[in-house]
Amino acid sequence: MIHNTAISKDLANKKLHVIREFDAPVEKVWKAWTESSLLDKWWAPKPWKTETKLMDFTEGGLWLYCMAGPNGEKAYCRVDFKTINPGQSFSAVSSFCDEDGNADDNFPRMYWLNEFIATTTGAKVEVAISFDSEADLQKIVEMGFEGGFNMGLGNLDELLQTEEF
Repeated sequence: MIHNTAISKDLANKKLHVIREFDAPVEKVWKAWTESSLLDKWWAPKPWKTETKLMDFTEGGLWLYCMAGPNGEKAYCRVDFKTINPGQSFSAVSSFCDEDGNADDNFPRMYWLNEFIATTTGAKVEVAISFDSEADLQKIVEMGFEGGFNMGLGNLDELLQTEEF
């Protein structure tokens, strides 16, 4: 079963809230969010693809990747992991950057808290993304975050139904 993604904006608190359920156990969903070989299969909205350059999923570690477009475009991002509670939650700061991981200050930073919760039918992921300002939140929304992230989570739904684990 494919689930819908609920995305809500809390402008007063400069936050986006994302909730998505999956028909897979928390352990499997956690693995898909924390291992680069699996992230590369679902993170980017089609027809884009994710290509990991570096992944160190530890507190203080980072994930450096690009989203590669069908016409050779490359948009680099880095995710700096802050806290990790294995199988339950992790927090991180993400930013657009160059291919060496140097942050691009023309784009807002996003402060993520991802929580993984067991349900009777699988798992629920709750994501709270905070911003430094309401304008930063609006810029990310205008860049197509909601549609792109929803497409990526749909890719994850499909991946979780395969035997690729």
